[in-house]
Amino acid sequence: MYLPRAFAEADLASLDALVARDNFATVITVRDEVPTISHLPVLYRRDGDRIEIRGHWARPNPQAKHPGPATLIFHGPHAYVSPSWYTDKEEQARVPTWNYAVAHLRGQLQTFEDTEFLAAVVSDLSVKHEASVGRDWRFEPERADHLSQLRGIVGFRFIADGTVMKWKLSQNHPEANRVAVAAELAAQPRQASREIAALMQARETARD
Repeated sequence: MYLPRAFAEADLASLDALVARDNFATVITVRDEVPTISHLPVLYRRDGDRIEIRGHWARPNPQAKHPGPATLIFHGPHAYVSPSWYTDKEEQARVPTWNYAVAHLRGQLQTFEDTEFLAAVVSDLSVKHEASVGRDWRFEPERADHLSQLRGIVGFRFIADGTVMKWKLSQNHPEANRVAVAAELAAQPRQASREIAALMQARETARD
């Protein structure tokens, strides 16, 4: 990932917040120089610098046969930035850009097919997301029909050994531009634009 120094983010608490916002990951593996890509809900856990991610594929997914090196991407909010919002737009001949937050994690995938691991992943994912939609479906391991469904999936555990995060929030602009852009984004109808504004405003508060 192209990462100018101004946009590099090192605080893993920012990663925690990014995944808490949206725990849907892009999983990339490469076999015979050909990338395979999956998009999956995952379970995230961090203990200090140790990051562990669990999830599962449908068994026919070819990536289920790809233990070993992998990259996971978590996409945060993103928003268009109009050059008309900059206070120095004329003298600096400003151009459009895009602000966003994203994290790339490199590491190793381990695959699992045992019932205990698969049941835990399905159960934990359902507990996490059923509450978010006001429902209460639960995986019931005592039910044969629930257990039989596990034959259709392969689980994984990903242990990160490198994390690169890019928080592109107009840090390369003077304060007047940053404040103006954040204010304009906060007034936009898109939720993601308002989320970027909140990230920018939090950075400005931290600077003070």
